[in-house]
Amino acid sequence: MGEYVGLDVSKEETAFCVKDATGTILARGKVATDPDALFEALREHCLCPERIVLETGTMSGWLARELGKRGMPMDVIDARQAHAVMKLQHNKTDAGDAELLAEIARTGFCRPVVMKSEAAQVERILLKARCHLVRQRRATGNTIRGLLGSLGIRFPKGSGKLVARVRAVLAERPDLTVMIEPLLCSIEAVGRQFERLDDEVVRRAEVDPACRLLMTAPGVGPVTALAFAATIDDPERFTKSRTVGAYLGLTTRRYQSGEMDYSGRISKHGDGMLRSLLYEAANSLLNVVRRAHPLKSWARKLKKRIGHKKACVALARKLAVILHRMLITGEAFRWPQKQAAATA
Repeated sequence: MGEYVGLDVSKEETAFCVKDATGTILARGKVATDPDALFEALREHCLCPERIVLETGTMSGWLARELGKRGMPMDVIDARQAHAVMKLQHNKTDAGDAELLAEIARTGFCRPVVMKSEAAQVERILLKARCHLVRQRRATGNTIRGLLGSLGIRFPKGSGKLVARVRAVLAERPDLTVMIEPLLCSIEAVGRQFERLDDEVVRRAEVDPACRLLMTAPGVGPVTALAFAATIDDPERFTKSRTVGAYLGLTTRRYQSGEMDYSGRISKHGDGMLRSLLYEAANSLLNVVRRAHPLKSWARKLKKRIGHKKACVALARKLAVILHRMLITGEAFRWPQKQAAATA
């Protein structure tokens, strides 16, 4: 008879619960959040585990990969689905969560999600670090604008010449130097580190065949290509390309109950960083790219009817579907035949 295991993972310790096929608890406890410690604890209490379930989280992918290498049948489920079950508890405890996860493993109530490979996770770390520096530089610049704005000192939009403009102001107001100069040094230091990460993104995209293929699409640069390849990871896991739009939260929500049936805004489920990059790619295709394409013509007609932002969202969804299809077929982005012949 097989056993079913639930793991409630936290930073320091992981609670586990082992059940048999009838739902009887065979063992429960806590061990350090470490693959070796978990493996030894499960091997002590499980003769033949059928399924081991844990929620999505910061360390879930790492634990699932490491325990999987040790022959454990690991399944990671969506934390939102698990939370829908766990919130029915009167008292929330780690032991109770592990018990419910073991019951989910036994009943198969929640479907497992696909965990990304370690290589894809490393690329996403690079992209998120780059994104963090962008936000940090912008936030510091806005802080400087706000502080000096309180004295009536204002600057034009854009951050390209902000440091030089602020230093020109400080030359006339040396009493402000002791407060503002450290912030300027911070912007410069963050800018240098951002350039290092940006160069690394470009380097990785240039040597990755999947990224080079994706960059044949208009509006898609190294950052978007690397983010798409790392987020999708294994394109074969999607049976249909059009489901990628829903996976990235670019499709509308639907509410249907009785006689009510309406669609709302996009769901925004999935990876927000890639969704934002696809929106920028769509905006670039719509406003910057000069070559004619039916996709661009469709988006321009849509823009006249529903506005620029909604048209960009719709175009971003179509781009996601096209990029996924390109990864499946290995075919570069298709331009119209007349345009292709004219530029050949």
